[in-house]
Amino acid sequence: MEEIAELLKETREEAGISLQEVSKDLEIEELALVNIEEGKIGAFKDIFLLKDYLFNYAKYLGLDSDKILEEFNEYLFEYTSKIPVKEIEKTLELNLKEAEEKVASPYTKIRPKNQKGLYIAIYLLILLLVILAIFWSVNQITVDKKSAYVISYRK
Repeated sequence: MEEIAELLKETREEAGISLQEVSKDLEIEELALVNIEEGKIGAFKDIFLLKDYLFNYAKYLGLDSDKILEEFNEYLFEYTSKIPVKEIEKTLELNLKEAEEKVASPYTKIRPKNQKGLYIAIYLLILLLVILAIFWSVNQITVDKKSAYVISYRK
């Protein structure tokens, strides 16, 4: 990455172009360009955005942008292949735990775990309504503490 950064910086300086001009022409923040020229890829959260910046910057300077991206991809492969597998697995587990804690849409398979209380409350409410309905119906057919089996009309 340092070689790519140096090449970009040297080419820009040889052309007599300032960082402000590049920033204005490519609509890339000046700080991002400084980080690219210093080889600080850790300053970028999105690697695909960095690749896009590299491609456009190299093209702007008249360099072979495909070759620059190929070199960058090789650098990334070397860098990521040195990360221990256990560290990758640990990061994946943390990401899965975070995903479980987030609110899930109805289209995802991950559901929030705190739904039990809601279901219990609904079931208890339904049970209470059924008991009240039974009690009310028994009171409706009871006359003077005696059950009425036949409903008759008196004239």
